[in-house]
Amino acid sequence: MLGSLSEAEDIVQDAWLRWSRVEESVDVPAAYLTRIVTRLCLDQMRSARARRETYYGAWLPEPLVGSTEDEQADDLTLTLMLALERLSPLERATFLLHDVFGVALSEVAGTLDRDAAAVRQMAVRARKHVQTARPRYPVEQAEADRIARAFFAAARDGDVATLRTMLAEDVAVYSDGGGRVLAFRNPILGVAKVLRMFAGLARKHAYRPVMLKPVSIDGLPGYVSIDRGQLLQTTALEIRDGRIAAIYIMRNPDKLAHVALAFGQADVTSPGVS
Repeated sequence: MLGSLSEAEDIVQDAWLRWSRVEESVDVPAAYLTRIVTRLCLDQMRSARARRETYYGAWLPEPLVGSTEDEQADDLTLTLMLALERLSPLERATFLLHDVFGVALSEVAGTLDRDAAAVRQMAVRARKHVQTARPRYPVEQAEADRIARAFFAAARDGDVATLRTMLAEDVAVYSDGGGRVLAFRNPILGVAKVLRMFAGLARKHAYRPVMLKPVSIDGLPGYVSIDRGQLLQTTALEIRDGRIAAIYIMRNPDKLAHVALAFGQADVTSPGVS
């Protein structure tokens, strides 16, 4: 719903405190908790939307490092999360509750305090907007690791010939630095521009990036690395028809604190290091 681990944790804590005050009087705990969490998320999303309008550069959701199979089982991938960003808060809530978590539309209507017919229409609109973002061909973990390692090596070395075999013609690179660290403010679009970018980075920087581990990033193949300039970053790869169609690079230290903690790299997320 939120694309932010820290905001999600705050919502859960707030919901738990409210639940603890009324627990004894609630007849259907699951329905109550679904309703209160959803409504808290809607309030948070409305305030976050204004902040994102002034966000510096590309906005990406916080990277969650986990199991590719588990996340793709629910279709909760980074590409789906980005597609949800194009929906209204109510449409997003409707889609997640009904299509992802299987809540009946009548219950969704009660949760959102909306007419059932209106909720049904929101579900249809949301589904049309995000249907292309669902993973059509889930990537097995072993294959995901192989792709991540091969791409990292080619990108690190500026190996244009290998990269050309891996990238789709319409590949796009998105980089989120949040205005805190150096990142591409606008997407890099098309294979020719992306190849020049990686070749240029390899020539420009003497420091060679170091991969910490191939992982899934919000359900997509990817890896955690220490990049040029000693900055922690995550890189997620969207695979379409056997080629990399999009590359999502997270460099914003505010969104990487939990990753740094997990990998014992808290000292390399400082925006003062470049």
